Amino acid sequence: MSVRTLPLVFINLGGEMLYILDQRLRAQNTSEDNSEKGVWSENDRKRVMNDIVGTMFSKTFMDELLKPQQLYSHRTLKTVLTRLAHASIMRLNPASMDRLYELMAMAFKYQVFLCPRPKDLLLISYNHIDTIREFVKDTPVVVNQVDETHRKIIEIYSSLSDGEFQLLRQTLLIFFQDMHVRVSLFLKNQVQNPNGRFALSTSGPVPRGIDVPGLIRTFDSKGREVRRSEFPPGGSYSSPIREGCFDLHGDRVIRLGLNMYTVNHPEETHTSKAPSVKTDDSPNLLAKEELNLLARLMGSMKAEKQPTAEIGFRVNLFTTDQEEEEAGTSCGADESLFGVINIQAMQDQQAATELARIAGEFTEQEQPESPGGNKGDDLLAMMDDL
Repeated sequence: MSVRTLPLVFINLGGEMLYILDQRLRAQNTSEDNSEKGVWSENDRKRVMNDIVGTMFSKTFMDELLKPQQLYSHRTLKTVLTRLAHASIMRLNPASMDRLYELMAMAFKYQVFLCPRPKDLLLISYNHIDTIREFVKDTPVVVNQVDETHRKIIEIYSSLSDGEFQLLRQTLLIFFQDMHVRVSLFLKNQVQNPNGRFALSTSGPVPRGIDVPGLIRTFDSKGREVRRSEFPPGGSYSSPIREGCFDLHGDRVIRLGLNMYTVNHPEETHTSKAPSVKTDDSPNLLAKEELNLLARLMGSMKAEKQPTAEIGFRVNLFTTDQEEEEAGTSCGADESLFGVINIQAMQDQQAATELARIAGEFTEQEQPESPGGNKGDDLLAMMDDL
Protein backbone atom coordinates (compact mmCIF):
# COMPACT_ATOMS: atom_id res chain seq x y z
CA MET A 1 0.00 0.00 0.00
CA SER A 2 1.33 3.40 -0.97
CA VAL A 3 1.55 5.98 1.84
CA ARG A 4 1.13 8.79 -0.70
CA THR A 5 -2.34 7.87 -1.91
CA LEU A 6 -4.56 9.79 0.53
CA PRO A 7 -3.92 13.38 -0.74
CA LEU A 8 -4.74 12.43 -4.33
CA VAL A 9 -7.90 10.59 -3.29
CA PHE A 10 -9.10 13.54 -1.23
CA ILE A 11 -8.37 16.15 -3.90
CA ASN A 12 -9.96 14.17 -6.72
CA LEU A 13 -13.07 13.18 -4.75
CA GLY A 14 -13.40 16.72 -3.42
CA GLY A 15 -13.07 18.07 -6.95
CA GLU A 16 -15.85 15.80 -8.21
CA MET A 17 -18.06 16.93 -5.35
CA LEU A 18 -17.46 20.59 -6.20
CA TYR A 19 -18.34 19.92 -9.84
CA ILE A 20 -21.76 18.64 -8.80
CA LEU A 21 -22.39 21.45 -6.32
CA ASP A 22 -21.40 24.13 -8.82
CA GLN A 23 -23.61 22.68 -11.56
CA ARG A 24 -26.66 22.45 -9.32
CA LEU A 25 -26.21 25.94 -7.91
CA ARG A 26 -25.77 27.40 -11.39
CA ALA A 27 -28.87 25.57 -12.61
CA GLN A 28 -30.87 26.90 -9.65
CA ASN A 29 -29.60 30.41 -10.29
CA THR A 30 -30.97 30.33 -13.85
CA SER A 31 -34.38 29.06 -12.75
CA GLU A 32 -37.26 30.79 -14.47
CA ASP A 33 -39.10 31.30 -11.19
CA ASN A 34 -36.57 33.40 -9.32
CA SER A 35 -39.26 34.76 -7.06
CA GLU A 36 -39.55 31.48 -5.19
CA LYS A 37 -38.19 31.53 -1.66
CA GLY A 38 -34.89 29.72 -1.31
CA VAL A 39 -33.66 30.15 -4.88
CA TRP A 40 -29.91 30.42 -4.94
CA SER A 41 -28.31 33.61 -6.20
CA GLU A 42 -24.94 33.98 -7.86
CA ASN A 43 -23.55 35.39 -4.64
CA ASP A 44 -24.77 32.31 -2.78
CA ARG A 45 -23.01 30.05 -5.27
CA LYS A 46 -19.74 31.96 -4.92
CA ARG A 47 -20.04 31.90 -1.14
CA VAL A 48 -20.52 28.12 -1.11
CA MET A 49 -17.54 27.57 -3.43
CA ASN A 50 -15.29 29.90 -1.45
CA ASP A 51 -16.23 28.39 1.91
CA ILE A 52 -15.73 24.79 0.82
CA VAL A 53 -12.54 25.38 -1.16
CA GLY A 54 -11.11 27.55 1.61
CA THR A 55 -11.68 24.77 4.13
CA MET A 56 -10.45 22.07 1.75
CA PHE A 57 -7.14 23.83 1.06
CA SER A 58 -6.49 25.35 4.48
CA LYS A 59 -2.82 25.13 5.44
CA THR A 60 -3.15 23.17 8.69
CA PHE A 61 -5.53 20.68 7.14
CA MET A 62 -3.38 20.09 4.06
CA ASP A 63 -0.17 19.82 6.09
CA GLU A 64 -1.74 16.97 8.02
CA LEU A 65 -3.18 15.37 4.90
CA LEU A 66 0.14 15.41 3.03
CA LYS A 67 1.99 13.45 5.69
CA PRO A 68 2.91 9.86 4.65
CA GLN A 69 0.08 7.66 5.94
CA GLN A 70 -2.11 4.74 4.99
CA LEU A 71 -5.25 5.34 2.96
CA TYR A 72 -8.39 5.78 5.06
CA SER A 73 -11.44 3.56 4.81
CA HIS A 74 -14.44 4.60 2.72
CA ARG A 75 -16.34 5.34 5.91
CA THR A 76 -13.71 7.74 7.24
CA LEU A 77 -13.23 9.48 3.90
CA LYS A 78 -16.98 9.94 3.60
CA THR A 79 -17.07 11.51 7.06
CA VAL A 80 -14.28 13.95 6.14
CA LEU A 81 -16.00 14.91 2.89
CA THR A 82 -19.29 15.38 4.73
CA ARG A 83 -17.62 17.85 7.07
CA LEU A 84 -16.19 19.55 4.00
CA ALA A 85 -19.61 19.88 2.34
CA HIS A 86 -20.97 21.35 5.59
CA ALA A 87 -18.26 24.02 5.69
CA SER A 88 -20.76 26.38 4.07
CA ILE A 89 -24.52 26.93 4.46
CA MET A 90 -25.55 23.58 2.96
CA ARG A 91 -26.50 20.51 4.96
CA LEU A 92 -26.71 16.92 3.67
CA ASN A 93 -28.31 14.07 5.58
CA PRO A 94 -26.30 10.81 6.01
CA ALA A 95 -28.31 8.76 3.52
CA SER A 96 -27.95 11.42 0.86
CA MET A 97 -24.23 11.80 1.46
CA ASP A 98 -23.86 8.06 0.89
CA ARG A 99 -25.31 8.46 -2.58
CA LEU A 100 -23.20 11.51 -3.35
CA TYR A 101 -20.06 9.71 -2.18
CA GLU A 102 -20.84 6.76 -4.46
CA LEU A 103 -21.17 9.09 -7.42
CA MET A 104 -17.86 10.82 -6.67
CA ALA A 105 -16.07 7.51 -6.12
CA MET A 106 -17.34 5.94 -9.34
CA ALA A 107 -16.28 8.99 -11.35
CA PHE A 108 -12.75 8.87 -9.94
CA LYS A 109 -12.57 5.09 -10.31
CA TYR A 110 -13.35 5.45 -14.01
CA GLN A 111 -10.59 8.05 -14.36
CA VAL A 112 -8.09 5.72 -12.66
CA PHE A 113 -9.07 2.92 -15.07
CA LEU A 114 -8.50 5.13 -18.13
CA CYS A 115 -5.29 6.70 -16.84
CA PRO A 116 -2.63 5.96 -19.53
CA ARG A 117 0.33 5.77 -17.13
CA PRO A 118 0.45 5.65 -13.32
CA LYS A 119 2.27 8.99 -13.33
CA ASP A 120 -0.62 10.56 -15.24
CA LEU A 121 -2.66 10.32 -12.03
CA LEU A 122 -0.98 13.63 -11.24
CA LEU A 123 -2.37 15.19 -14.40
CA ILE A 124 -5.87 14.04 -13.43
CA SER A 125 -5.38 15.63 -10.01
CA TYR A 126 -4.04 18.82 -11.59
CA ASN A 127 -7.11 19.03 -13.84
CA HIS A 128 -9.26 18.95 -10.70
CA ILE A 129 -7.11 21.59 -9.00
CA ASP A 130 -7.13 23.85 -12.09
CA THR A 131 -10.93 23.74 -12.25
CA ILE A 132 -11.27 24.33 -8.51
CA ARG A 133 -8.97 27.34 -8.86
CA GLU A 134 -11.30 28.68 -11.56
CA PHE A 135 -14.28 28.35 -9.19
CA VAL A 136 -12.70 30.78 -6.72
CA LYS A 137 -10.77 33.01 -9.13
CA ASP A 138 -12.46 36.13 -7.76
CA THR A 139 -11.19 35.48 -4.22
CA PRO A 140 -7.38 35.96 -4.17
CA VAL A 141 -6.96 34.62 -0.64
CA VAL A 142 -8.53 31.27 -1.53
CA VAL A 143 -6.65 31.14 -4.85
CA ASN A 144 -3.40 31.51 -2.91
CA GLN A 145 -4.40 28.59 -0.69
CA VAL A 146 -5.00 26.42 -3.76
CA ASP A 147 -1.69 27.48 -5.32
CA GLU A 148 0.24 26.76 -2.13
CA THR A 149 -1.21 23.26 -1.89
CA HIS A 150 -0.51 22.67 -5.58
CA ARG A 151 3.15 23.62 -5.07
CA LYS A 152 3.46 21.21 -2.17
CA ILE A 153 1.97 18.39 -4.24
CA ILE A 154 4.41 19.11 -7.07
CA GLU A 155 7.29 19.09 -4.59
CA ILE A 156 6.26 15.80 -2.99
CA TYR A 157 5.18 13.79 -6.02
CA SER A 158 7.71 14.97 -8.63
CA SER A 159 10.42 12.92 -6.91
CA LEU A 160 8.48 9.63 -6.92
CA SER A 161 9.78 6.84 -9.16
CA ASP A 162 7.72 4.98 -11.75
CA GLY A 163 7.53 2.03 -9.37
CA GLU A 164 6.10 4.23 -6.61
CA PHE A 165 3.47 5.60 -8.98
CA GLN A 166 2.57 2.05 -9.98
CA LEU A 167 2.14 1.13 -6.31
CA LEU A 168 -0.02 4.23 -5.86
CA ARG A 169 -2.27 3.20 -8.76
CA GLN A 170 -2.55 -0.35 -7.43
CA THR A 171 -3.57 1.04 -4.04
CA LEU A 172 -6.34 3.03 -5.71
CA LEU A 173 -7.57 0.02 -7.68
CA ILE A 174 -7.71 -2.09 -4.51
CA PHE A 175 -9.53 0.74 -2.74
CA PHE A 176 -12.26 0.91 -5.43
CA GLN A 177 -12.39 -2.75 -6.47
CA ASP A 178 -15.62 -3.60 -4.60
CA MET A 179 -17.56 -0.54 -5.78
CA HIS A 180 -19.85 -1.37 -8.71
CA VAL A 181 -22.57 1.26 -8.42
CA ARG A 182 -24.44 1.97 -11.63
CA VAL A 183 -24.40 5.63 -12.68
CA SER A 184 -26.87 6.71 -15.33
CA LEU A 185 -24.43 9.16 -16.92
CA PHE A 186 -22.03 6.29 -17.60
CA LEU A 187 -24.81 3.95 -18.67
CA LYS A 188 -26.08 6.48 -21.17
CA ASN A 189 -22.60 6.90 -22.66
CA GLN A 190 -22.21 3.10 -22.75
CA VAL A 191 -19.04 3.11 -20.68
CA GLN A 192 -20.64 1.06 -17.91
CA ASN A 193 -22.39 -2.30 -18.08
CA PRO A 194 -25.70 -3.05 -16.29
CA ASN A 195 -23.77 -4.94 -13.59
CA GLY A 196 -21.91 -1.77 -12.63
CA ARG A 197 -18.57 -2.73 -14.17
CA PHE A 198 -16.90 -0.41 -16.64
CA ALA A 199 -16.61 -1.33 -20.31
CA LEU A 200 -13.08 -0.30 -21.27
CA SER A 201 -12.03 0.18 -24.87
CA THR A 202 -9.21 -1.73 -26.59
CA SER A 203 -8.46 1.18 -28.90
CA GLY A 204 -6.93 4.63 -28.76
CA PRO A 205 -3.49 6.13 -28.14
CA VAL A 206 -0.97 4.08 -26.20
CA PRO A 207 0.86 5.56 -23.15
CA ARG A 208 4.03 7.55 -23.69
CA GLY A 209 7.10 5.34 -23.97
CA ILE A 210 5.06 2.41 -25.31
CA ASP A 211 5.15 1.21 -28.93
CA VAL A 212 1.94 0.58 -30.83
CA PRO A 213 1.32 -3.19 -30.51
CA GLY A 214 1.30 -5.41 -33.58
CA LEU A 215 5.00 -5.80 -34.47
CA ILE A 216 7.48 -8.50 -33.42
CA ARG A 217 11.20 -7.84 -34.01
CA THR A 218 13.81 -10.56 -33.74
CA PHE A 219 17.48 -9.81 -32.99
CA ASP A 220 20.62 -11.92 -33.27
CA SER A 221 23.30 -12.38 -30.63
CA LYS A 222 25.03 -9.15 -31.73
CA GLY A 223 21.90 -7.07 -31.30
CA ARG A 224 21.14 -6.71 -34.99
CA GLU A 225 17.54 -6.90 -36.15
CA VAL A 226 17.17 -9.94 -38.41
CA ARG A 227 13.42 -10.37 -38.84
CA ARG A 228 10.09 -8.62 -38.44
CA SER A 229 6.62 -10.08 -38.25
CA GLU A 230 3.21 -8.66 -37.48
CA PHE A 231 0.30 -9.93 -35.41
CA PRO A 232 -3.27 -8.68 -34.88
CA PRO A 233 -3.23 -6.51 -31.72
CA GLY A 234 -6.95 -6.93 -31.02
CA GLY A 235 -7.69 -3.23 -31.20
CA SER A 236 -7.12 -0.03 -33.11
CA TYR A 237 -4.15 1.64 -31.42
CA SER A 238 -2.38 4.88 -32.29
CA SER A 239 0.81 6.65 -31.31
CA PRO A 240 0.87 8.32 -27.88
CA ILE A 241 -0.29 11.89 -27.51
CA ARG A 242 2.13 14.55 -26.31
CA GLU A 243 2.90 14.70 -22.61
CA GLY A 244 0.95 17.06 -20.42
CA CYS A 245 2.41 19.81 -18.27
CA PHE A 246 3.24 18.85 -14.67
CA ASP A 247 3.92 22.46 -13.57
CA LEU A 248 1.70 24.80 -11.59
CA HIS A 249 0.02 26.05 -14.77
CA GLY A 250 -0.05 24.64 -18.27
CA ASP A 251 -1.83 22.37 -20.72
CA ARG A 252 -2.44 19.01 -19.04
CA VAL A 253 -3.36 17.49 -22.47
CA ILE A 254 -5.18 14.60 -20.77
CA ARG A 255 -8.91 15.24 -20.47
CA LEU A 256 -9.59 12.98 -17.49
CA GLY A 257 -10.47 14.90 -14.34
CA LEU A 258 -12.18 17.79 -16.11
CA ASN A 259 -15.74 18.76 -15.26
CA MET A 260 -17.94 16.28 -17.15
CA TYR A 261 -21.13 18.00 -15.97
CA THR A 262 -20.70 21.15 -18.05
CA VAL A 263 -22.39 21.59 -21.41
CA ASN A 264 -19.23 23.03 -22.96
CA HIS A 265 -17.16 20.04 -21.93
CA PRO A 266 -18.84 16.73 -22.76
CA GLU A 267 -17.18 13.61 -21.44
CA GLU A 268 -14.29 12.65 -23.75
CA THR A 269 -13.61 8.94 -23.56
CA HIS A 270 -13.09 5.99 -25.85
CA THR A 271 -16.06 3.73 -25.34
CA SER A 272 -16.76 0.15 -26.23
CA LYS A 273 -20.06 -1.57 -26.89
CA ALA A 274 -22.05 -2.31 -23.77
CA PRO A 275 -25.52 -3.75 -23.27
CA SER A 276 -28.14 -1.11 -23.94
CA VAL A 277 -30.19 0.24 -21.08
CA LYS A 278 -33.97 0.34 -21.30
CA THR A 279 -35.20 3.89 -21.21
CA ASP A 280 -38.55 5.61 -20.89
CA ASP A 281 -39.61 8.49 -23.10
CA SER A 282 -41.51 10.14 -20.26
CA PRO A 283 -39.66 12.80 -18.25
CA ASN A 284 -37.80 11.28 -15.33
CA LEU A 285 -34.82 11.93 -13.12
CA LEU A 286 -32.43 9.75 -15.07
CA ALA A 287 -32.98 12.01 -18.06
CA LYS A 288 -31.42 14.76 -15.97
CA GLU A 289 -28.52 12.42 -15.08
CA GLU A 290 -26.65 12.79 -11.80
CA LEU A 291 -26.53 16.53 -12.45
CA ASN A 292 -29.73 16.73 -10.40
CA LEU A 293 -28.38 14.63 -7.54
CA LEU A 294 -27.76 17.53 -5.20
CA ALA A 295 -31.38 18.59 -5.44
CA ARG A 296 -32.51 15.39 -3.78
CA LEU A 297 -29.64 15.45 -1.33
CA MET A 298 -30.53 18.89 -0.10
CA GLY A 299 -34.30 18.84 -0.35
CA SER A 300 -35.63 15.49 0.84
CA MET A 301 -34.88 15.68 4.56
CA LYS A 302 -34.39 18.30 7.20
CA ALA A 303 -30.79 18.46 8.29
CA GLU A 304 -29.86 18.17 11.94
CA LYS A 305 -28.28 21.18 13.60
CA GLN A 306 -29.39 23.48 10.79
CA PRO A 307 -28.34 27.06 11.61
CA THR A 308 -31.46 29.03 12.42
CA ALA A 309 -29.93 32.26 11.17
CA GLU A 310 -29.68 31.01 7.58
CA ILE A 311 -32.50 31.48 5.12
CA GLY A 312 -34.01 28.20 3.95
CA PHE A 313 -33.73 27.14 0.33
CA ARG A 314 -35.27 24.76 -2.15
CA VAL A 315 -33.50 23.24 -5.13
CA ASN A 316 -35.75 22.40 -8.06
CA LEU A 317 -35.29 18.96 -9.54
CA PHE A 318 -37.14 19.72 -12.74
CA THR A 319 -37.94 22.54 -15.07
CA THR A 320 -41.67 22.27 -14.47
CA ASP A 321 -43.96 20.90 -11.78
CA GLN A 322 -45.51 18.54 -14.34
CA GLU A 323 -42.16 16.87 -14.91
CA GLU A 324 -41.72 16.45 -11.17
CA GLU A 325 -45.11 14.78 -10.81
CA GLU A 326 -44.50 12.45 -13.76
CA ALA A 327 -41.09 11.50 -12.45
CA GLY A 328 -42.52 10.80 -9.04
CA THR A 329 -45.05 8.32 -10.43
CA SER A 330 -42.38 6.49 -12.43
CA CYS A 331 -39.82 6.16 -9.65
CA GLY A 332 -40.63 2.57 -8.79
CA ALA A 333 -41.42 1.33 -12.28
CA ASP A 334 -37.95 0.22 -13.30
CA GLU A 335 -36.55 -1.55 -10.26
CA SER A 336 -33.27 -3.34 -11.01
CA LEU A 337 -31.26 -6.12 -9.42
CA PHE A 338 -28.35 -3.73 -9.32
CA GLY A 339 -28.06 -0.60 -7.21
CA VAL A 340 -28.57 2.47 -9.35
CA ILE A 341 -27.93 5.98 -8.13
CA ASN A 342 -31.51 7.18 -8.48
CA ILE A 343 -33.11 10.35 -7.24
CA GLN A 344 -36.42 10.47 -5.40
CA ALA A 345 -38.37 13.58 -6.33
CA MET A 346 -41.24 13.07 -3.90
CA GLN A 347 -41.04 15.18 -0.78
CA ASP A 348 -42.41 12.52 1.57
CA GLN A 349 -41.56 13.81 5.02
CA GLN A 350 -42.66 10.64 6.82
CA ALA A 351 -40.54 8.42 4.59
CA ALA A 352 -37.62 10.81 4.92
CA THR A 353 -37.84 10.75 8.71
CA GLU A 354 -37.95 6.96 8.75
CA LEU A 355 -34.95 6.77 6.41
CA ALA A 356 -32.99 9.13 8.65
CA ARG A 357 -33.85 6.98 11.69
CA ILE A 358 -32.68 3.79 9.98
CA ALA A 359 -29.48 5.46 8.83
CA GLY A 360 -28.88 6.61 12.39
CA GLU A 361 -29.30 3.06 13.72
CA PHE A 362 -26.75 1.76 11.23
CA THR A 363 -24.31 4.42 12.37
CA GLU A 364 -24.82 3.54 16.02
CA GLN A 365 -24.28 -0.18 15.40
CA GLU A 366 -21.02 0.26 13.49
CA GLN A 367 -17.93 -0.53 15.52
CA PRO A 368 -14.76 1.58 15.59
CA GLU A 369 -12.07 0.49 13.16
CA SER A 370 -9.42 0.14 15.82
CA PRO A 371 -9.22 0.30 19.62
CA GLY A 372 -7.12 3.44 19.39
CA GLY A 373 -9.76 5.35 17.46
CA ASN A 374 -10.57 5.86 13.81
CA LYS A 375 -7.99 7.06 11.37
CA GLY A 376 -8.80 10.60 10.33
CA ASP A 377 -9.89 11.81 13.76
CA ASP A 378 -7.14 14.43 13.72
CA LEU A 379 -8.29 15.72 10.33
CA LEU A 380 -11.89 15.87 11.51
CA ALA A 381 -10.88 17.78 14.62
CA MET A 382 -8.99 20.27 12.46
CA MET A 383 -12.02 20.77 10.23
CA ASP A 384 -14.15 21.49 13.30
CA ASP A 385 -11.71 24.24 14.26
CA LEU A 386 -11.65 25.90 10.81
